[in-house]
Amino acid sequence: MSIRLRFTLLYTFILALTLTIFGFALYTIQSQDTLRSLKKDLSLGANKLAEASLRTDSRPSPPDGQDFPPPPIRFDEFSSEQEFQSFPEREIGRVLDVNGNLVSSPFGREEDALPLSAEGLQMVQNQQEWYEISTVSNEEVLIYSRPVIVDGEVVYIVQVARALTERNRTLQSLATTLLIAGLLTILVAFGIGWVLSGITLQPIHRITQTAQKIGDERDFTRRVDYTGPPDEVGQLASTFNSMLSRLQDAFQKVEHSLQMQRDFVADVSHELRTPLTTLRGNLGLLRRNPPAPPEEQADILTDMVDESDRLIRLVNDLLSLARADAGRNLAKESVDISSILDETCRQARQLAPQRQIQLKASPELKALGDRDAIKQVLLIALDNALKHSSGDVNITAQQNATQLEIRVQDFGEGIPPEKLEHVFDRFYRGDDTSTLPGFGLGLSIAKTLVDAMNGEIVMQSELGKGSTVVIHFHS
Repeated sequence: MSIRLRFTLLYTFILALTLTIFGFALYTIQSQDTLRSLKKDLSLGANKLAEASLRTDSRPSPPDGQDFPPPPIRFDEFSSEQEFQSFPEREIGRVLDVNGNLVSSPFGREEDALPLSAEGLQMVQNQQEWYEISTVSNEEVLIYSRPVIVDGEVVYIVQVARALTERNRTLQSLATTLLIAGLLTILVAFGIGWVLSGITLQPIHRITQTAQKIGDERDFTRRVDYTGPPDEVGQLASTFNSMLSRLQDAFQKVEHSLQMQRDFVADVSHELRTPLTTLRGNLGLLRRNPPAPPEEQADILTDMVDESDRLIRLVNDLLSLARADAGRNLAKESVDISSILDETCRQARQLAPQRQIQLKASPELKALGDRDAIKQVLLIALDNALKHSSGDVNITAQQNATQLEIRVQDFGEGIPPEKLEHVFDRFYRGDDTSTLPGFGLGLSIAKTLVDAMNGEIVMQSELGKGSTVVIHFHS
């Protein structure tokens, strides 16, 4: 069952329940109100007859020697009072004796007697009024009985009755009207609720369609077009669009990562293929028959050693990059940067004794990070500066309250702007650096390590003036 149908049925059920309660309350109020009006009218009519009977001197009694009551007489014989002569036609009037026997009626017939239950007779004999509903001549009648009291004794019982046919017909008509009107209202309300719920849920339907199209087409640029008020549905549409934006960013990052992975595999394959091909070719030369001259064999062995060393360096770089990518747990502790800078510069001077490496750093520099990782990053930055320049290399370090900055500056040819943004890409090497040793992994490893320590590394360069690696660490 759809949400739209559930909403419509719930709305219709609530409306039907409300109409039922309202109709039942209205019917009950109308029924009680009309019955109360009838009782009031009967009470007024009975009071008039009772007062008139008090002014009547006739006291009927059984003939001598008879135990049964005398036959009833007509009203005009019973009393000459105006109330008995002009009794309303819509009401039925009777006068009974204290035992409930018919004394007088408009026509004086015995069959004119109205029902009076034993309980009602006892109540009236006890000087209490009594209402009851009985069936007379196949017609429902409301009968009111009250005593006529003289000197503290009941001498007559006055009965006044009125048919309930008109009241019942009115109530039946009211019930029919309420039922038909309620059904029509429910049907109309169901239709209106169906339309309104469809309009209300239209944004959700669009969200469903958008999600389905995104799943089918893998197009995360789609958005839900919602122009309604910022209600719950509007918030849902806005949240869905925000989620799509994040999914689009994540999907693009995944696509970029997959492309980088493909490029990485291709570059690794290329870098490994060259030394392996050289090794395989040299092995073929050594197996040649007749064998190569001793001096040529020496050259071949030298080439094989060089290519083996190159493979070892490549594998070591790949292992370093793999560890950095794997997000190995790097320490986040306070590190003495001054001592690391001294060690790094001393090792770099030993590797390139003919080069001038100038260090300008404040004493007692501190930063949060991993000591070995920081040292590796500095060695990579120094090695990169030494490879791409022939002059001095300057290292400066300064610290403020929250950050430590290290700058490694060379004075080489610089990097063109279109190539500067790729210097941290794996295996990236400029056209003019193809003759230099290395595989283009050093700066990639440095950036991965710095990012793992929540730092920042950037390359600044200007053609003809040199390049500067700027590293920031939290202090």
